[in-house]
Amino acid sequence: MAERVDAATVKSWLADGREIAFIDVREHGQYGEGHPFLAISIPYSRLELALPALVPNPSVRLVLIDDGDGVATRAAQRAEGLGYTRVSIVVSGVGGWRRAGFTLFAGVNVPSKTFGEMVELQRHTPRVSPVEVQRMTAAGERFVIVDGRPFAEFERMNIPGGICCPNGELALRIHAIAPDPSTTIVVNCAGRTRSIIGAQTLIDLGVPNPVFAVENGTQGWFLAGLELERGASRRHGTALPPPGKLAALAARARSVAQARGVRFVDAGEAAAWLGDAERTTFVLDVRSPEEFAAGSASVCASAPGAQLIQATDQWVGVKGARLLLVDDDGVRAAMTAQWLRQLGHEACVLSGGLKAAMGLPRPAAAPTFKAADVAAVGAKVLRAEMEGDQRQAADIIDVRSSTAFRAGHIAGAVWSIRPRLAEALPTDRMRLIVFAGDASGAARLAAADATENGYGNIRLLDDGPSAWAAAGLDIVATPQVPADTASIDFLFFVHDRHDGNADAARRYLAWEVGLLDQLDADERGVFKVAEKLGG
Repeated sequence: MAERVDAATVKSWLADGREIAFIDVREHGQYGEGHPFLAISIPYSRLELALPALVPNPSVRLVLIDDGDGVATRAAQRAEGLGYTRVSIVVSGVGGWRRAGFTLFAGVNVPSKTFGEMVELQRHTPRVSPVEVQRMTAAGERFVIVDGRPFAEFERMNIPGGICCPNGELALRIHAIAPDPSTTIVVNCAGRTRSIIGAQTLIDLGVPNPVFAVENGTQGWFLAGLELERGASRRHGTALPPPGKLAALAARARSVAQARGVRFVDAGEAAAWLGDAERTTFVLDVRSPEEFAAGSASVCASAPGAQLIQATDQWVGVKGARLLLVDDDGVRAAMTAQWLRQLGHEACVLSGGLKAAMGLPRPAAAPTFKAADVAAVGAKVLRAEMEGDQRQAADIIDVRSSTAFRAGHIAGAVWSIRPRLAEALPTDRMRLIVFAGDASGAARLAAADATENGYGNIRLLDDGPSAWAAAGLDIVATPQVPADTASIDFLFFVHDRHDGNADAARRYLAWEVGLLDQLDADERGVFKVAEKLGG
């Protein structure tokens, strides 16, 4: 039975140095409108699917927060059903947090973005305005624009002439991109954080080139009235530096990491960590997704270094856990770990890299969700059952994202989401209910909830919109349904900032810059930004 705790108690737990998983079980849009600084988002709609990866140790302190509407109680029951043994619920949810005098932070990946602002403030990271970059181009100056985002983001829009090189690859690849030390390097992202971290990475690594962050990234470029490029395909190369240069680069990266307090752990100690039931250890392969897909150790999760710094909460749900980073070059893991240490995480590097990781034992199995068996039905069969001689009435409940539902859904279907499912279920518990959505994901979880509430005639529609249309089912779009107020899975806060909405871009940038001023002493104390190398 979950314990009820007040906000002040949770705040003290977050500062006591022991492991804790502080999970906000509201939906993504609700979370993004305002949440505690260190809360990790795991929406109730996907709880059992996401919780084991982010919180793999069932004996860790697990604290759940909601809107004070009972969703955390349901989430606690689900977590306990998975085997979590130390579950607590914040009394009165985020309302209780606010009434206790604690700040709720808008946005996502807030600690990482706040950290970027702190790095710029304390390290005085050099920056250059978009207008100055444009002047440099017109003057024919020798410089390169390096875009520190993943390729999918780069391809959508980028500063003209930029080369995609995610920040996690910068230390390893920059010598090939800018081999002439007189070439100026400017690093950009979509906003601020990755521009700052990318530029400071190169400065700390000691590259001889002048290095600058592009102020406000692609959003700053757009707000300066400059045209962005779309659909570009320029990317960093994949060849490693020659052995001698690679060894020197790895030595430099190791020196930087050790100066920031990073430990290099051998396979024996790592194996002991993985066998320790009292601590949580995440083993993270920081190489590119393509390299991970081509082959990695079974103990590793793919966590490309740039995004691991930018959005640590997408991989790590336990404050105080150990993060063991793996690469195959001696550069990327070290440079990523030193940033994570400054972010306040116990980040270490596995000596011997990927080869050593191959011999590590897998940790004890994380909890696994085992859903009740629910029959699946294809669109063609569903149409035949609904329109044939033995036709039966059915309620189709679409649990895909609200934006997907708006774009197109089966005529007559209603949109719902797991925490509000009761509002969409019929009063007749024997009526056929068909859940449309990911049959192995949110739809199956919604079906489990309906089953537990006494509904006995449930199917999962096991294909998607293209199959629905091919089966002859009418597909309709409803751009205003569900209403914005009902679309609790969608974060309107960041909507349109990359789609030509200048006001949205300005609001977002002002939000990023203003994050530092919202911190209290405990939140500010999470970070350990080094003033200078070795400091």
